[in-house]
Amino acid sequence: MRLELVATCLFGLERLLGEEIEALGYERISTIDGRITFLGDEEAVALSNIFLRYAERVFIKVGSFRAESFSELFDGTRALRWSDFIGRDDAFPVKGHAIKSKLHSIPDCQSIVKKAVVSSLSDVYGISQFPETKTKYQIEFFILGDEATLMIDTSGVALHKRGYRRDSLGAPIRETLAAAIAAISRPRENVLLWDPMCGSGTIAIEAAMQMNKIAPGVSRRFAAEEFPFIKNKVWLDAREEARSLQIKSEFQAYATDIDPSAVALAEKNATLAGVSDSIRCFACDARKISNEGRRGTIVTNPPYGERLGTVREAECLYREIGERFRSLSPWQVYVITSHPGFERFYGKRADKVRKLYNGMLPCYLYQYFKNDSKK
Repeated sequence: MRLELVATCLFGLERLLGEEIEALGYERISTIDGRITFLGDEEAVALSNIFLRYAERVFIKVGSFRAESFSELFDGTRALRWSDFIGRDDAFPVKGHAIKSKLHSIPDCQSIVKKAVVSSLSDVYGISQFPETKTKYQIEFFILGDEATLMIDTSGVALHKRGYRRDSLGAPIRETLAAAIAAISRPRENVLLWDPMCGSGTIAIEAAMQMNKIAPGVSRRFAAEEFPFIKNKVWLDAREEARSLQIKSEFQAYATDIDPSAVALAEKNATLAGVSDSIRCFACDARKISNEGRRGTIVTNPPYGERLGTVREAECLYREIGERFRSLSPWQVYVITSHPGFERFYGKRADKVRKLYNGMLPCYLYQYFKNDSKK
């Protein structure tokens, strides 16, 4: 079956996600903020859910149409071929959101889409009431301006939830964002990656998963595994392919923190993720680390606000780590924080700053990668 698929992502990760989709062999149709549409089939549903590191969800696009009024939303939704996916006994709840649209009432949009799908299915199955007792097809609408897109969620639980982080500390970084930061830092086997404020260990774990070629979704399940039109063998083959690509890398990461409970949690999470051989976890003050005579890269998400009491405390920490990290030159440093004035307290302008989002929270990735002997 030829399908249009939509992969969503955190703002700022579109390029990385698009490259992943193309690496799987699929053709991109369009890219807008936070979502990429591409062509695929049943196998693509399985492979994209299992392999995509930067996607939040993968949807089947049922159709798009212009909708400036609720009547247009109803008519456009009703005209789509819902019976290609949804059976007479299946469940089809509706949710969604609208951006810069005249149709700004989400509850009203939900109600109208639901009624339109019922009407469409009634024409096919000859019934007006549906028991909704079997397979669940989560319908999601996305209205941008005057364009409505109707989709079916294939992921279920969001893809950033890999399964290894069952517990976390306050304000954790999302796994998909951690994976992106790790990728941007260019992890290598002969370069130590050190997260000196590791919290739950997510950045080091995501880097190690990349280097060991562990597909992020290989050990979890997805909503579309219940869809009858995607055979179980498709999922078995996709997972077998993912496991066949895993390697034993010589890559090494340090996940350290001043808080022993964070270190214990990072160690537990690394074990659950299957990368404990690649990560050394131990208690250490980020303001006292040394380069140990090695090549290295610091990649970290320092505490700010919620995790460190006050902004002033965070700014004091930035000064102190700035002095320490600069002393490790020529090590490269990648720091993500929501503090827009980080460079001033750190004591050096970044070689590059990239705006990213942790959920809906805007953040800045400060990158120090030039070989500079200044201390």
